[in-house]
Amino acid sequence: MAQPFRLRVGILAVIALAAACAREPVETRYRFMAMGTLVEVTIFDHPSQVAEAAARDVEALFLDLEHRWDPWNDGPLGRLNQALASGESVRPDPDLAAIIGRSNDIARVTGGVFDPAVGSLVKLWGFDDAANIPDQPPSSLTIRTAMDSVRPLPGIWDQPTATLNPAPGVVIDLGGFAKGEAVDRAIRLLQQRDIGNAIVNAGGDLRAIGRRGDRPWRIGVREPRLEGVLAAIEVSGDQSVFTSGDYERFFEFKGRRYHHILDPRTGYPSQGLVSVTVLTDDAATADAACTALMVSGPERWPGVASALGLDKVMVVEASGVIQISAAMKERVRLLREEKPELEIREIP
Repeated sequence: MAQPFRLRVGILAVIALAAACAREPVETRYRFMAMGTLVEVTIFDHPSQVAEAAARDVEALFLDLEHRWDPWNDGPLGRLNQALASGESVRPDPDLAAIIGRSNDIARVTGGVFDPAVGSLVKLWGFDDAANIPDQPPSSLTIRTAMDSVRPLPGIWDQPTATLNPAPGVVIDLGGFAKGEAVDRAIRLLQQRDIGNAIVNAGGDLRAIGRRGDRPWRIGVREPRLEGVLAAIEVSGDQSVFTSGDYERFFEFKGRRYHHILDPRTGYPSQGLVSVTVLTDDAATADAACTALMVSGPERWPGVASALGLDKVMVVEASGVIQISAAMKERVRLLREEKPELEIREIP
């Protein structure tokens, strides 16, 4: 009768040894520079060789889109802008037309606080090159002149034969949309590789899918004026967290900060808000929304958020006051040591 007991003990020992030797979850991180920022791909619980190969494919995707959507080089968008400047009628390739069409739709929905035709202003201010930020603003006269080129694009981009007529001075710049669209495409690429738990983070703007093992992904939101982290947001499933602020690309002149988020209505950097954080499904919408809400300012951002179908938004005023929607408040944990002044804003 003792032998069966020893056999059972032996089986239990083998099971225990197998459990002890079970594979620990692997987290693969891969970093590269693209679109003027550091991009990090994090893949959890996937064979490292497969994960690294997928991350390299994400890098290749980003670099290709960077070339295609650069408004100043010889890629498709650069050639489109050159044709517009020379007075030619031009038909962009279908993919570029679709991206411009979506950007143009957001411009209409937001009442022009987001505008893809802002390229001339971006170049005038010197924010087209992150490595060579200027040290003083352009003259008011040159700003007024550049403003003549910021005008609505025709809404024909969803047609296969869409042609844009000559528009002297107009420069299409997808900078407020391209990074988010690239993140969305990168996530789709990972999903096609059967990767279900990952983050693609482009300079702090990210989309996360799945979970990090038995817990959600924990995302930090940067303090716009202080050192450290302003807040933490836990995400799982498939969500995007994007933050824009006046601390990303800026210069100071005579005691005033001039940053890269330009108001298409005035030609000058936006005022009133120093940071905007959006939590939503797709990264492209989140990217454009951050720009639109920054430009909208402390009073009007809820209306623009509503027009974009957003309900999870947090903004920081120049005074330090944090405005937050009710839905966002449920998802955010503020980490400031000193309790901030908090205002709950209703999104209509």
